[in-house]
Amino acid sequence: MQTLLVEIILDDLTATKKFATVFAPLLRKGDVVALDGALGAGKTELCRSVIHALDLSDDVPSPTFNLVQIYEPKADDNITPVIWHMDLYRLESPEEAFELGIEDAFDQAVSLIEWPSRLGPYLPQGFLTLRLEIGHNGEARILKILGDDLWKNRLKKIVEDK
Repeated sequence: MQTLLVEIILDDLTATKKFATVFAPLLRKGDVVALDGALGAGKTELCRSVIHALDLSDDVPSPTFNLVQIYEPKADDNITPVIWHMDLYRLESPEEAFELGIEDAFDQAVSLIEWPSRLGPYLPQGFLTLRLEIGHNGEARILKILGDDLWKNRLKKIVEDK
């Protein structure tokens, strides 16, 4: 069961990138990160910041039209995970995700999933939710991190620093 682990105010894009530099190195093969929030809340930008923080690519387009972008480490360092960045907004049924090979991502990569509700019952147990809300000034974002006790332990530094 997920509980609110921490709430962080991201004042601007610089703050989002700073969060990503702390968060990204904590990711491991098999992690599923569900990015939740309204259109324009910053889900893609947060994913882009995580991918940049891991130095996987300079070019990180939104996967809105092709649904999946895969980013592999530039060198085989056995530390940096492969990232599958998915935008499932256009799925008409949860079963369509299997046509994308999503189960391979769950086993062999870190899955960053925008619009995770489109997976319905197929979202695996133990996922982490990063919920973004637009702040009152329109530029800031409120990041709510929800997860289980295992995530709470892994994100201890982030939770304690807040």
